[in-house]
Amino acid sequence: MKTIHDEPETFAAIAERGFPLVGLDVGTRSIGVAVSDLSWWVATPRTTIRRGKGTFVSAIASLAGIIAETGCRGLVIGLPKNMDGSEGPRCQSVRAFAKVVGERLELPVLLWDERLSTVAAERTLLEADLSRKRRKELIDSVAAAYILQGALDRIEHIGVSAVDG
Repeated sequence: MKTIHDEPETFAAIAERGFPLVGLDVGTRSIGVAVSDLSWWVATPRTTIRRGKGTFVSAIASLAGIIAETGCRGLVIGLPKNMDGSEGPRCQSVRAFAKVVGERLELPVLLWDERLSTVAAERTLLEADLSRKRRKELIDSVAAAYILQGALDRIEHIGVSAVDG
């Protein structure tokens, strides 16, 4: 089974329905985590995993605990493309993380274009009139929820299109 997918159609075909998906916003110092409901309609911010530089080991251990707790059967990981759609060094790092985590946890992974997800998350938190400290605590998990929700919406659209057409 291919672990990493760039197209939601192939990911949706192999990820098990009836179980939640976990969305990740992978940064250099932290990983925002969000979880979907069982029907893949709604993404909810969950937590932020702090990570050390260079290694994925502690982050994967923390993520494994969340996956065991939720019963997750697939991961949606934000791919930080440049605004022109090209991929830079951060994309390479996220792709490496996705490969390792997908293989170690034996889950399919969808890489989802995350451009502007952090901007949207920040705007939402500002509109909620949260303090700067609280926004800093929540930004990564809210960005992960934006990433996961975008993928869920696309997967739902694929399902509706397949039924209609």
